[in-house]
Amino acid sequence: MPESPTFPDGFVFGAATASYQIEGAATEDGRGPSIWDTYSHTPGRTQEGDTGDVACDHYHRYPEDVALLRDLGVDSYRFSIAWPRIQPTGAGPANQKGLDFYSRLVDELLEAGIEPAATLYHWDLPQALEDRGGWRVRETAERFGEYTALVADHLADRVPRWITLNEPWCSAFLGYSVGRHAPGAQEGTGALAAAHHLLVGHGLAMRALRAVGVREAGITLNLDRNLPATDTPADRAAVVRADTQHNLVWTEPLLAGRYPTTEQETWGELIAAEDFRREGDLELIGAPLDFLGVNYYRPIVVADAPHREPDPARRVATDNRYEERPYPNARRTAMGWPVAPDTFTDLLTSLKSHYGTALPPLHITENGSAEHDEIASDGAVHDTDRITYLHTHLTALRAAMDAGVDVRGYYVWSLLDNFEWALGYAKRFGLVRVDYATQRRIPKDSYHWYRDLIAAHRGRPRARR
Repeated sequence: MPESPTFPDGFVFGAATASYQIEGAATEDGRGPSIWDTYSHTPGRTQEGDTGDVACDHYHRYPEDVALLRDLGVDSYRFSIAWPRIQPTGAGPANQKGLDFYSRLVDELLEAGIEPAATLYHWDLPQALEDRGGWRVRETAERFGEYTALVADHLADRVPRWITLNEPWCSAFLGYSVGRHAPGAQEGTGALAAAHHLLVGHGLAMRALRAVGVREAGITLNLDRNLPATDTPADRAAVVRADTQHNLVWTEPLLAGRYPTTEQETWGELIAAEDFRREGDLELIGAPLDFLGVNYYRPIVVADAPHREPDPARRVATDNRYEERPYPNARRTAMGWPVAPDTFTDLLTSLKSHYGTALPPLHITENGSAEHDEIASDGAVHDTDRITYLHTHLTALRAAMDAGVDVRGYYVWSLLDNFEWALGYAKRFGLVRVDYATQRRIPKDSYHWYRDLIAAHRGRPRARR
Protein backbone atom coordinates (compact mmCIF):
# COMPACT_ATOMS: atom_id res chain seq x y z
CA MET A 1 0.00 0.00 0.00
CA PRO A 2 1.30 3.51 -0.78
CA GLU A 3 2.45 5.76 2.02
CA SER A 4 -0.40 7.25 4.03
CA PRO A 5 -1.06 10.98 3.57
CA THR A 6 0.12 13.45 6.18
CA PHE A 7 -2.00 16.09 7.88
CA PRO A 8 -1.17 19.41 9.52
CA ASP A 9 -0.43 19.86 13.19
CA GLY A 10 -3.63 20.06 15.21
CA PHE A 11 -5.62 17.93 12.78
CA VAL A 12 -8.17 15.92 14.79
CA PHE A 13 -8.38 12.15 14.34
CA GLY A 14 -11.47 10.58 15.83
CA ALA A 15 -14.00 7.78 15.80
CA ALA A 16 -17.79 7.98 15.88
CA THR A 17 -20.83 6.06 17.12
CA ALA A 18 -24.52 6.79 17.74
CA SER A 19 -26.72 6.18 20.77
CA TYR A 20 -29.44 3.85 19.45
CA GLN A 21 -26.91 1.86 17.47
CA ILE A 22 -24.72 0.92 20.43
CA GLU A 23 -26.20 1.75 23.83
CA GLY A 24 -28.87 -0.87 24.47
CA ALA A 25 -30.51 -0.52 27.91
CA ALA A 26 -33.61 0.62 26.07
CA THR A 27 -35.90 0.63 29.10
CA GLU A 28 -33.42 1.31 31.90
CA ASP A 29 -33.06 4.28 34.23
CA GLY A 30 -36.09 6.16 32.98
CA ARG A 31 -35.39 6.12 29.24
CA GLY A 32 -38.56 6.56 27.24
CA PRO A 33 -39.36 4.93 23.88
CA SER A 34 -38.02 6.48 20.68
CA ILE A 35 -39.34 6.21 17.15
CA TRP A 36 -36.64 3.62 16.51
CA ASP A 37 -37.87 1.46 19.38
CA THR A 38 -41.34 1.56 17.87
CA TYR A 39 -40.13 1.04 14.31
CA SER A 40 -37.76 -1.85 15.07
CA HIS A 41 -40.40 -3.64 17.13
CA THR A 42 -42.89 -3.43 14.24
CA PRO A 43 -42.87 -6.74 12.31
CA GLY A 44 -41.27 -6.51 8.88
CA ARG A 45 -39.51 -3.21 9.42
CA THR A 46 -35.96 -4.42 10.15
CA GLN A 47 -33.88 -7.31 8.86
CA GLU A 48 -34.46 -10.45 10.97
CA GLY A 49 -36.64 -8.33 13.26
CA ASP A 50 -33.50 -6.92 14.92
CA THR A 51 -33.85 -4.13 17.48
CA GLY A 52 -31.55 -1.87 19.46
CA ASP A 53 -32.75 -3.24 22.80
CA VAL A 54 -29.25 -4.51 23.65
CA ALA A 55 -27.09 -3.55 20.65
CA CYS A 56 -23.47 -3.34 21.89
CA ASP A 57 -24.53 -2.87 25.52
CA HIS A 58 -22.43 0.29 25.58
CA TYR A 59 -24.61 1.69 28.37
CA HIS A 60 -23.01 -0.82 30.71
CA ARG A 61 -19.71 -1.40 28.89
CA TYR A 62 -18.68 2.16 28.11
CA PRO A 63 -15.45 1.94 30.21
CA GLU A 64 -14.31 -0.95 27.99
CA ASP A 65 -15.14 1.04 24.88
CA VAL A 66 -13.35 4.15 26.12
CA ALA A 67 -10.31 1.95 26.79
CA LEU A 68 -10.46 0.87 23.14
CA LEU A 69 -10.56 4.51 22.09
CA ARG A 70 -7.61 5.33 24.34
CA ASP A 71 -5.55 2.48 22.90
CA LEU A 72 -6.57 3.55 19.40
CA GLY A 73 -5.03 6.93 20.16
CA VAL A 74 -7.84 9.13 18.88
CA ASP A 75 -7.95 12.83 19.73
CA SER A 76 -11.75 12.95 19.84
CA TYR A 77 -14.76 10.66 20.18
CA ARG A 78 -18.03 11.59 18.54
CA PHE A 79 -21.02 10.08 20.35
CA SER A 80 -24.70 10.98 20.35
CA ILE A 81 -27.07 11.68 23.19
CA ALA A 82 -30.38 9.83 23.25
CA TRP A 83 -33.10 12.44 23.60
CA PRO A 84 -35.50 9.96 25.31
CA ARG A 85 -32.87 9.29 28.00
CA ILE A 86 -32.94 12.99 28.88
CA GLN A 87 -36.65 13.67 28.34
CA PRO A 88 -38.61 10.39 28.13
CA THR A 89 -41.57 12.15 26.49
CA GLY A 90 -39.60 14.87 24.72
CA ALA A 91 -40.67 17.59 27.14
CA GLY A 92 -40.42 18.58 30.77
CA PRO A 93 -37.55 18.37 33.25
CA ALA A 94 -34.44 16.33 32.60
CA ASN A 95 -34.21 12.73 33.71
CA GLN A 96 -31.23 12.92 36.07
CA LYS A 97 -30.19 9.31 35.50
CA GLY A 98 -29.92 10.00 31.78
CA LEU A 99 -27.78 13.06 32.35
CA ASP A 100 -25.66 11.10 34.80
CA PHE A 101 -24.85 8.43 32.21
CA TYR A 102 -23.49 10.95 29.72
CA SER A 103 -21.67 12.77 32.50
CA ARG A 104 -19.90 9.52 33.44
CA LEU A 105 -19.04 8.88 29.78
CA VAL A 106 -17.64 12.38 29.33
CA ASP A 107 -15.55 12.12 32.50
CA GLU A 108 -14.22 8.73 31.38
CA LEU A 109 -13.21 10.22 28.03
CA LEU A 110 -11.48 13.19 29.61
CA GLU A 111 -9.62 10.91 32.02
CA ALA A 112 -8.37 8.99 28.96
CA GLY A 113 -7.22 12.21 27.28
CA ILE A 114 -9.95 12.12 24.64
CA GLU A 115 -11.96 15.18 23.63
CA PRO A 116 -15.74 14.55 23.69
CA ALA A 117 -17.78 15.63 20.66
CA ALA A 118 -21.52 15.36 21.31
CA THR A 119 -24.26 14.97 18.72
CA LEU A 120 -27.63 16.06 20.09
CA TYR A 121 -29.83 14.21 17.58
CA HIS A 122 -28.93 11.01 15.76
CA TRP A 123 -32.49 10.01 14.85
CA ASP A 124 -33.93 8.70 18.15
CA LEU A 125 -36.88 11.09 18.49
CA PRO A 126 -39.04 10.49 21.58
CA GLN A 127 -42.09 8.56 20.42
CA ALA A 128 -44.40 10.91 22.33
CA LEU A 129 -43.32 13.76 20.05
CA GLU A 130 -43.91 11.67 16.94
CA ASP A 131 -47.39 10.98 18.24
CA ARG A 132 -47.94 14.76 18.22
CA GLY A 133 -46.75 15.11 14.61
CA GLY A 134 -43.01 14.54 14.83
CA TRP A 135 -40.76 16.70 12.68
CA ARG A 136 -43.75 17.60 10.49
CA VAL A 137 -44.75 20.16 13.14
CA ARG A 138 -42.93 23.17 14.57
CA GLU A 139 -43.54 22.07 18.14
CA THR A 140 -40.88 19.36 17.76
CA ALA A 141 -38.28 21.96 16.74
CA GLU A 142 -39.20 24.04 19.78
CA ARG A 143 -38.92 21.03 22.08
CA PHE A 144 -35.51 20.26 20.54
CA GLY A 145 -34.27 23.70 21.51
CA GLU A 146 -35.42 23.13 25.09
CA TYR A 147 -33.80 19.68 25.22
CA THR A 148 -30.55 21.17 23.95
CA ALA A 149 -30.57 23.73 26.72
CA LEU A 150 -30.99 20.99 29.35
CA VAL A 151 -28.10 18.94 28.01
CA ALA A 152 -25.78 21.87 27.40
CA ASP A 153 -26.38 23.26 30.86
CA HIS A 154 -25.16 19.96 32.30
CA LEU A 155 -22.28 19.09 29.94
CA ALA A 156 -21.04 22.24 28.20
CA ASP A 157 -18.33 22.81 30.78
CA ARG A 158 -16.66 19.55 29.67
CA VAL A 159 -17.74 19.03 26.04
CA PRO A 160 -16.04 21.47 23.65
CA ARG A 161 -17.55 20.35 20.30
CA TRP A 162 -21.30 20.04 19.65
CA ILE A 163 -23.28 18.84 16.64
CA THR A 164 -26.98 19.69 16.55
CA LEU A 165 -28.30 17.20 13.98
CA ASN A 166 -26.82 14.19 12.24
CA GLU A 167 -27.85 13.70 8.61
CA PRO A 168 -31.21 15.51 8.60
CA TRP A 169 -31.68 14.18 5.05
CA CYS A 170 -32.16 10.70 6.50
CA SER A 171 -34.53 11.97 9.20
CA ALA A 172 -36.69 13.92 6.76
CA PHE A 173 -36.60 11.85 3.59
CA LEU A 174 -35.84 8.26 4.63
CA GLY A 175 -38.13 8.71 7.63
CA TYR A 176 -41.04 10.66 6.15
CA SER A 177 -40.84 10.03 2.37
CA VAL A 178 -39.13 6.73 1.52
CA GLY A 179 -40.37 5.13 4.75
CA ARG A 180 -37.26 2.96 5.15
CA HIS A 181 -36.32 4.64 8.44
CA ALA A 182 -38.36 5.51 11.49
CA PRO A 183 -41.10 6.60 11.71
CA GLY A 184 -41.70 4.86 8.37
CA ALA A 185 -43.99 7.44 6.75
CA GLN A 186 -44.38 7.97 3.00
CA GLU A 187 -45.43 11.56 2.44
CA GLY A 188 -44.93 14.53 0.18
CA THR A 189 -45.40 17.89 1.85
CA GLY A 190 -45.06 16.21 5.26
CA ALA A 191 -41.48 15.24 4.44
CA LEU A 192 -40.68 18.77 3.21
CA ALA A 193 -42.15 20.17 6.42
CA ALA A 194 -39.95 17.76 8.38
CA ALA A 195 -36.87 18.98 6.50
CA HIS A 196 -37.70 22.59 7.30
CA HIS A 197 -38.50 21.96 10.96
CA LEU A 198 -35.27 20.03 11.40
CA LEU A 199 -33.44 23.15 10.23
CA VAL A 200 -35.52 25.32 12.57
CA GLY A 201 -34.66 22.92 15.39
CA HIS A 202 -31.00 23.27 14.47
CA GLY A 203 -31.28 27.04 14.69
CA LEU A 204 -32.94 26.89 18.09
CA ALA A 205 -30.31 24.42 19.30
CA MET A 206 -27.52 26.70 18.11
CA ARG A 207 -29.10 29.55 20.05
CA ALA A 208 -29.17 27.40 23.20
CA LEU A 209 -25.54 26.35 22.72
CA ARG A 210 -24.42 29.94 22.19
CA ALA A 211 -26.21 30.93 25.39
CA VAL A 212 -23.89 28.71 27.45
CA GLY A 213 -20.78 29.64 25.50
CA VAL A 214 -19.74 26.35 23.93
CA ARG A 215 -16.41 26.43 22.11
CA GLU A 216 -17.57 24.92 18.82
CA ALA A 217 -21.05 24.23 17.46
CA GLY A 218 -22.18 23.00 14.04
CA ILE A 219 -24.32 20.53 12.14
CA THR A 220 -23.52 17.32 10.24
CA LEU A 221 -24.87 16.73 6.72
CA ASN A 222 -24.55 13.61 4.58
CA LEU A 223 -23.76 15.36 1.32
CA ASP A 224 -23.76 13.34 -1.88
CA ARG A 225 -21.71 13.65 -5.05
CA ASN A 226 -24.41 13.25 -7.71
CA LEU A 227 -23.23 12.45 -11.22
CA PRO A 228 -25.16 12.21 -14.52
CA ALA A 229 -25.55 8.80 -16.11
CA THR A 230 -24.90 10.43 -19.50
CA ASP A 231 -23.93 13.89 -20.70
CA THR A 232 -27.40 14.58 -22.08
CA PRO A 233 -29.28 17.73 -20.98
CA ALA A 234 -31.98 15.54 -19.43
CA ASP A 235 -29.54 13.66 -17.18
CA ARG A 236 -27.71 16.85 -16.24
CA ALA A 237 -31.07 18.35 -15.23
CA ALA A 238 -31.75 15.23 -13.17
CA VAL A 239 -28.51 15.88 -11.27
CA VAL A 240 -29.77 19.37 -10.39
CA ARG A 241 -32.93 17.87 -8.88
CA ALA A 242 -30.90 15.25 -7.03
CA ASP A 243 -28.53 17.92 -5.71
CA THR A 244 -31.49 19.99 -4.57
CA GLN A 245 -33.03 17.15 -2.59
CA HIS A 246 -29.82 15.72 -1.15
CA ASN A 247 -27.65 18.79 -0.68
CA LEU A 248 -29.05 22.24 -1.47
CA VAL A 249 -32.15 21.89 0.71
CA TRP A 250 -29.70 22.03 3.63
CA THR A 251 -26.68 23.99 2.47
CA GLU A 252 -28.52 26.92 0.90
CA PRO A 253 -30.44 27.93 4.07
CA LEU A 254 -27.48 27.14 6.33
CA LEU A 255 -24.69 28.77 4.33
CA ALA A 256 -26.34 31.22 1.93
CA GLY A 257 -29.42 32.37 3.86
CA ARG A 258 -31.85 31.36 1.13
CA TYR A 259 -33.99 28.50 -0.05
CA PRO A 260 -32.79 26.67 -3.19
CA THR A 261 -33.69 28.47 -6.39
CA THR A 262 -34.23 25.01 -7.91
CA GLU A 263 -36.82 23.83 -5.37
CA GLN A 264 -39.81 24.58 -7.60
CA GLU A 265 -38.30 22.53 -10.43
CA THR A 266 -37.57 19.72 -7.97
CA TRP A 267 -40.81 19.50 -5.96
CA GLY A 268 -43.36 21.37 -8.07
CA GLU A 269 -46.80 21.27 -6.49
CA LEU A 270 -45.44 19.90 -3.21
CA ILE A 271 -43.36 22.98 -2.47
CA ALA A 272 -46.05 25.30 -3.83
CA ALA A 273 -48.44 23.94 -1.21
CA GLU A 274 -46.11 24.54 1.73
CA ASP A 275 -47.27 26.70 4.64
CA PHE A 276 -44.70 25.68 7.24
CA ARG A 277 -42.17 28.48 6.67
CA ARG A 278 -42.31 31.62 8.77
CA GLU A 279 -40.76 35.04 8.61
CA GLY A 280 -37.44 34.99 10.42
CA ASP A 281 -36.78 31.29 9.85
CA LEU A 282 -33.92 31.86 7.41
CA GLU A 283 -32.19 34.20 9.82
CA LEU A 284 -32.51 31.62 12.60
CA ILE A 285 -31.33 28.72 10.43
CA GLY A 286 -28.44 30.65 8.88
CA ALA A 287 -26.79 31.78 12.12
CA PRO A 288 -22.99 31.34 11.80
CA LEU A 289 -21.52 27.86 12.25
CA ASP A 290 -18.15 27.18 13.83
CA PHE A 291 -17.82 24.15 11.56
CA LEU A 292 -19.79 22.03 9.13
CA GLY A 293 -19.72 18.27 9.62
CA VAL A 294 -19.66 16.23 6.41
CA ASN A 295 -20.46 12.51 6.24
CA TYR A 296 -19.38 10.83 3.02
CA TYR A 297 -19.52 7.23 1.80
CA ARG A 298 -20.14 6.97 -1.96
CA PRO A 299 -21.24 8.79 -5.15
CA ILE A 300 -24.66 8.46 -6.76
CA VAL A 301 -25.27 8.22 -10.52
CA VAL A 302 -28.64 9.56 -11.64
CA ALA A 303 -30.63 9.57 -14.84
CA ASP A 304 -33.75 11.42 -15.93
CA ALA A 305 -36.98 9.53 -15.27
CA PRO A 306 -40.70 10.28 -15.10
CA HIS A 307 -42.53 10.66 -11.83
CA ARG A 308 -43.25 7.27 -10.29
CA GLU A 309 -46.59 8.68 -9.08
CA PRO A 310 -48.28 11.07 -11.53
CA ASP A 311 -50.79 12.36 -8.96
CA PRO A 312 -49.17 15.12 -6.85
CA ALA A 313 -51.64 14.47 -4.04
CA ARG A 314 -50.19 10.98 -3.64
CA ARG A 315 -46.58 11.73 -4.53
CA VAL A 316 -43.76 11.42 -1.97
CA ALA A 317 -41.07 14.07 -1.63
CA THR A 318 -38.32 11.85 -3.06
CA ASP A 319 -40.18 11.31 -6.35
CA ASN A 320 -38.21 13.98 -8.23
CA ARG A 321 -38.00 12.60 -11.77
CA TYR A 322 -34.69 10.85 -11.47
CA GLU A 323 -33.53 7.32 -10.81
CA GLU A 324 -30.24 5.90 -9.63
CA ARG A 325 -27.97 3.98 -11.99
CA PRO A 326 -24.91 1.79 -11.24
CA TYR A 327 -21.55 3.50 -10.85
CA PRO A 328 -19.28 1.86 -13.46
CA ASN A 329 -16.12 -0.13 -12.80
CA ALA A 330 -15.94 0.22 -9.04
CA ARG A 331 -15.61 -2.21 -6.17
CA ARG A 332 -18.69 -2.29 -3.98
CA THR A 333 -18.82 -2.53 -0.22
CA ALA A 334 -21.11 -4.89 1.67
CA MET A 335 -23.73 -2.13 1.46
CA GLY A 336 -23.52 -2.30 -2.34
CA TRP A 337 -22.01 1.18 -2.43
CA PRO A 338 -19.34 1.97 -5.06
CA VAL A 339 -15.87 2.87 -3.83
CA ALA A 340 -14.78 6.01 -5.70
CA PRO A 341 -12.58 8.16 -3.44
CA ASP A 342 -11.92 10.80 -6.10
CA THR A 343 -15.58 11.81 -5.80
CA PHE A 344 -14.88 12.68 -2.15
CA THR A 345 -12.30 15.20 -3.32
CA ASP A 346 -14.74 16.52 -5.91
CA LEU A 347 -17.53 16.98 -3.37
CA LEU A 348 -15.35 18.95 -0.96
CA THR A 349 -13.79 21.18 -3.61
CA SER A 350 -17.21 21.88 -5.13
CA LEU A 351 -18.47 23.00 -1.72
CA LYS A 352 -15.56 25.40 -1.49
CA SER A 353 -16.11 26.64 -5.03
CA HIS A 354 -19.84 27.19 -4.52
CA TYR A 355 -19.84 28.84 -1.08
CA GLY A 356 -16.39 30.44 -0.93
CA THR A 357 -15.80 32.35 2.29
CA ALA A 358 -19.30 31.45 3.54
CA LEU A 359 -18.12 27.86 3.98
CA PRO A 360 -16.94 27.32 7.57
CA PRO A 361 -14.14 24.91 8.47
CA LEU A 362 -15.10 21.28 7.88
CA HIS A 363 -14.91 18.18 10.02
CA ILE A 364 -15.42 14.85 8.27
CA THR A 365 -17.72 13.44 10.92
CA GLU A 366 -18.27 10.04 9.27
CA ASN A 367 -16.44 8.02 6.65
CA GLY A 368 -16.02 4.27 6.50
CA SER A 369 -17.21 1.05 4.91
CA ALA A 370 -19.21 -2.05 5.69
CA GLU A 371 -17.29 -5.11 4.58
CA HIS A 372 -17.78 -8.87 4.61
CA ASP A 373 -15.75 -9.38 7.77
CA GLU A 374 -14.88 -12.89 8.88
CA ILE A 375 -12.94 -14.17 11.86
CA ALA A 376 -9.90 -15.98 10.46
CA SER A 377 -8.40 -19.19 11.81
CA ASP A 378 -5.94 -17.13 13.86
CA GLY A 379 -8.84 -15.41 15.64
CA ALA A 380 -8.26 -12.06 13.92
CA VAL A 381 -10.31 -10.06 11.41
CA HIS A 382 -8.17 -9.26 8.36
CA ASP A 383 -10.33 -6.53 6.82
CA THR A 384 -7.99 -5.41 4.07
CA ASP A 385 -10.81 -3.94 1.97
CA ARG A 386 -11.73 -1.58 4.80
CA ILE A 387 -8.10 -0.52 5.23
CA THR A 388 -7.86 0.23 1.51
CA TYR A 389 -11.12 2.18 1.66
CA LEU A 390 -9.93 4.31 4.58
CA HIS A 391 -6.47 4.86 3.07
CA THR A 392 -7.81 5.99 -0.30
CA HIS A 393 -10.44 8.27 1.23
CA LEU A 394 -7.91 9.91 3.55
CA THR A 395 -5.71 10.42 0.49
CA ALA A 396 -8.69 12.01 -1.30
CA LEU A 397 -9.32 14.19 1.73
CA ARG A 398 -5.72 15.38 1.70
CA ALA A 399 -6.08 16.24 -2.00
CA ALA A 400 -9.08 18.43 -1.19
CA MET A 401 -7.10 20.15 1.56
CA ASP A 402 -4.24 20.74 -0.87
CA ALA A 403 -6.79 22.38 -3.18
CA GLY A 404 -7.68 24.88 -0.46
CA VAL A 405 -10.52 23.23 1.47
CA ASP A 406 -10.22 23.93 5.21
CA VAL A 407 -10.70 20.55 6.90
CA ARG A 408 -9.89 20.33 10.60
CA GLY A 409 -10.67 16.71 11.49
CA TYR A 410 -11.69 13.19 10.43
CA TYR A 411 -13.88 10.72 12.34
CA VAL A 412 -13.99 7.14 11.12
CA TRP A 413 -17.35 5.37 11.10
CA SER A 414 -17.45 3.42 13.24
CA LEU A 415 -15.59 2.40 16.37
CA LEU A 416 -17.83 -0.65 16.82
CA ASP A 417 -19.95 -2.93 14.71
CA ASN A 418 -23.49 -1.93 15.62
CA PHE A 419 -27.21 -1.88 14.86
CA GLU A 420 -27.36 -0.66 11.27
CA TRP A 421 -30.91 0.69 11.36
CA ALA A 422 -33.33 -1.17 9.07
CA LEU A 423 -30.54 -3.61 8.16
CA GLY A 424 -30.26 -4.75 11.76
CA TYR A 425 -26.99 -6.46 12.59
CA ALA A 426 -26.34 -7.75 9.07
CA LYS A 427 -23.79 -5.06 8.14
CA ARG A 428 -20.54 -4.34 9.97
CA PHE A 429 -18.84 -0.93 9.78
CA GLY A 430 -16.68 -1.17 12.89
CA LEU A 431 -12.95 -1.04 13.46
CA VAL A 432 -13.83 -3.39 16.31
CA ARG A 433 -15.87 -6.52 15.75
CA VAL A 434 -18.66 -7.13 18.25
CA ASP A 435 -19.81 -10.68 18.96
CA TYR A 436 -23.41 -9.80 19.78
CA ALA A 437 -24.05 -13.08 21.63
CA THR A 438 -21.18 -12.56 24.09
CA GLN A 439 -20.48 -8.81 23.64
CA ARG A 440 -16.82 -9.64 23.13
CA ARG A 441 -14.89 -6.88 21.33
CA ILE A 442 -12.25 -7.95 18.77
CA PRO A 443 -10.11 -5.16 17.25
CA LYS A 444 -9.78 -5.74 13.51
CA ASP A 445 -6.72 -5.14 11.38
CA SER A 446 -8.22 -1.77 10.44
CA TYR A 447 -8.16 -0.77 14.11
CA HIS A 448 -4.41 -1.44 14.26
CA TRP A 449 -3.88 0.33 10.92
CA TYR A 450 -5.73 3.45 12.08
CA ARG A 451 -3.87 3.37 15.41
CA ASP A 452 -0.54 3.27 13.59
CA LEU A 453 -1.56 6.08 11.24
CA ILE A 454 -2.49 8.30 14.20
CA ALA A 455 0.73 7.43 16.02
CA ALA A 456 2.80 8.23 12.93
CA HIS A 457 0.97 11.54 12.55
CA ARG A 458 1.98 12.48 16.07
CA GLY A 459 5.55 11.34 15.53
CA ARG A 460 5.33 8.65 18.18
CA PRO A 461 6.92 5.25 17.71
CA ARG A 462 4.55 2.77 16.16
CA ALA A 463 3.11 0.42 18.75
CA ARG A 464 3.93 -3.26 18.58
CA ARG A 465 1.13 -5.71 17.94
